Amino acid sequence: MSDELTQKSAIELAELIRARAVSPVEVIEAHLRRIEQVNPSLNAIVTLADDAIEQARTAEAALTQGGAIGPLCGLPLTVKDTIDTKALRTTSGSLLRSAHIPDRDAAVVAKLRAAGAIILGKTNTPEMAIPYETNNSVFGRSNNPYNLQRTSGGSSGGEAAAIAACLSPAGVGSDLSGSIRVPAHFCGIVGLKPTTGRVPMDGHTPAATGPISLGACIGSMARTVGDVALLFNVIADATQYELSDSHASAEPKQLRGVRVAWYADDGVAPLAEDGRVAVEAAAKALTEAGFEVNEARPRAVIHGSRLWTELFSRAAANQLLELYRGREDRAGPLVAAALQAAEEKDSDMATKIKHAEELAAALVERERRREELLRWMKTMPLILAPVGAVPAFSHGARRVNVDEESISIFRAFSYSQTFNVFGLPSISVPAGCFAEGLPIGVQVVGRPFEERTVLGAAAVIERALGGWRKPPQF
Repeated sequence: MSDELTQKSAIELAELIRARAVSPVEVIEAHLRRIEQVNPSLNAIVTLADDAIEQARTAEAALTQGGAIGPLCGLPLTVKDTIDTKALRTTSGSLLRSAHIPDRDAAVVAKLRAAGAIILGKTNTPEMAIPYETNNSVFGRSNNPYNLQRTSGGSSGGEAAAIAACLSPAGVGSDLSGSIRVPAHFCGIVGLKPTTGRVPMDGHTPAATGPISLGACIGSMARTVGDVALLFNVIADATQYELSDSHASAEPKQLRGVRVAWYADDGVAPLAEDGRVAVEAAAKALTEAGFEVNEARPRAVIHGSRLWTELFSRAAANQLLELYRGREDRAGPLVAAALQAAEEKDSDMATKIKHAEELAAALVERERRREELLRWMKTMPLILAPVGAVPAFSHGARRVNVDEESISIFRAFSYSQTFNVFGLPSISVPAGCFAEGLPIGVQVVGRPFEERTVLGAAAVIERALGGWRKPPQF
């Protein structure tokens, strides 16, 4: 019964709990047993809530009393370790915060709790959420459940690994450069990056301030599109803006005729052949479901990765300088290197002025190209693209090979970075496996605030291509 419960979707678990076919205590205990068995191999969950059973008993009492209950009543969830959880350690993978216990929940966590969710624990992240591999000086590295010698991705890599291996049915991560979608792609789950600003970011460290606020967001992660939608409906701020009322659900028949553009080359990074096959399979699934699908790439896409660097990389480095000032000895290797590089680049006032002028120019260009992209999307509401050039790479890799061409890890995920730059909702959904048995995801992108349309298209792909598959060794 334990394995059966941990493999159920969040929606199924919530329905069973609501119907009192299973108790919240049973569900929590099943997940705790699963964590005890599997987490030592993955190092995905780094801090467990010591009151999870107590929370479950409280949920059980609420059900017994027959009063109003939230949509997530009794459902265990995990939270990325960059997001504050009251009375539960939150480190951001940094020695600076290794003993930090917040005195309040981040807004997104407060929303989950208000809906009845039980916060089961915190999931691993790279130090200050900066690279595409989850590893830090506090907890060490997280492993991919499909191949322990590969990374689970970053920066929401612990969350993706925990969900894929059934340690948690669902949870929340954050994304500035693909940090939800890339781990979802690596671990064979679903991850939604909402429209920038749609989900509150307060209580996240590093904070979404300055230029970073244009691209950073918190979103939901789960094994199914339906579960991601369930959490999104809880954590998102209300808006009345949607493609149309008829597109507000994930039913394919209500999306018939919606136009989709697909591409398998963003003009920045080459794509592994298996990646192209997956995008084409997803395009075929949408076509067969009644979408109007054409191969096309908007002009703005080729500029996305460059603009990401110009908008966000220096801003992120400056933020690290402020966080670690006077405590540089607490920085891990990657952050220490970033701090040193940032100090050298801003060594004099003339250089700082030059950098400010470059940022201003990038902001202007971003607005111009975003406006151009949104005009293009008026008649092409959805975009289908790769999440990245390659599957999960080996621990510690700095470069990857694509068709015998060696490229940087950063360049390999230009496909995801672009949609942080333009602030568009984007979801990674499983679309098969690479030849070596590692999962592969494709990315569905929509217009601002049209998450439900994105979710609907992703649900079609999930149904056609099979969705999440349990890691064979677990």
